[in-house]
Amino acid sequence: MEKRNIRRFDGITPTVPDSCFVDDTALVIGDCVLGEDSSVWPMAVVRADVNAVRIGKRSNIQDFAMLHESHRRPPEDPEGAPLVIGDDVTVGHHATLHGCTVGNRVLIGIGSVVLDRAIIEDDVIVGAGSLVPPRKRLLSGGLYVGSPVKRLRDLTDEDRAFLPYSAAHYVRLAAKHRSGE
Repeated sequence: MEKRNIRRFDGITPTVPDSCFVDDTALVIGDCVLGEDSSVWPMAVVRADVNAVRIGKRSNIQDFAMLHESHRRPPEDPEGAPLVIGDDVTVGHHATLHGCTVGNRVLIGIGSVVLDRAIIEDDVIVGAGSLVPPRKRLLSGGLYVGSPVKRLRDLTDEDRAFLPYSAAHYVRLAAKHRSGE
């Protein structure tokens, strides 16, 4: 039986492996595929109703985050902009991601907004409250902050170590929630 918060849309049911955690108050709709050990936390929305959303392994979508994609508009934009998130990504509370591509080992800070066709390469931190404008590319290995974002500095070794730590922490926390501990 389909869970009410994991909804089929336009004939497509989200793919949510058993190793994932989707909080009962979160909503996952349509053409969405979650990678193994990923999690979607309270009140987050992953809405794949006009294009695809792909979320990699061990990524976490925190409370009140909003994930959506851009619709296809033939003939000028036949592909639209799907939302693609890599492995070991932390999407902070209240962040909004719309039709963008996020690499591996990325942290999107609390309340940040990432817009259509922006590309965030691997090993990046986007500081809290930042705005990544449409089509902006954030190069690997940097800390980006502001509205619009600017590269503040290179990541330190400590910053780089935090990225997989954050993902692993949420995998452990999700396992506790799944088991009811």
